[in-house]
Amino acid sequence: MPTLYDALGGTDVMLRVAHHWHERVLADPVVSHAFDHGFRADHTERLAAYWVEVLGGPAAYTGPGLGDESHVVRLHTGNGEHDEMDRRAVRAFADALVDAGVPPALHDRLVRWFEQANQDVNHRYPSVDDVPDGLPMPLVGPTT
Repeated sequence: MPTLYDALGGTDVMLRVAHHWHERVLADPVVSHAFDHGFRADHTERLAAYWVEVLGGPAAYTGPGLGDESHVVRLHTGNGEHDEMDRRAVRAFADALVDAGVPPALHDRLVRWFEQANQDVNHRYPSVDDVPDGLPMPLVGPTT
């Protein structure tokens, strides 16, 4: 069964999506607040590696030891409610799909996935201390 990773066009496309998303959120006065503390120079590449893996590609995030799902959730947990920031981050993702040339037939599915993933990493646990070790990577099923 083809994966979303395959349908998107692979790692190069995921890197483009991550690059455009990161540019858009940094330019947004609400979403950029999440990066006020700074961010890693390789944030875009790490984000793309995470997306590659959860969308059915190779273990580009966990394989080289960049982190695991518990690590990702801990990075995003405990920041309170931020509905407007979430909405804008999702909109930036939708726009990044267009910027990166992702086939339009995949946009709705990917945006729905991103919305859910955003909720899971940001709002599943009330605090960092509540995030358990060993959370499984939230792998997305095939395109069909």
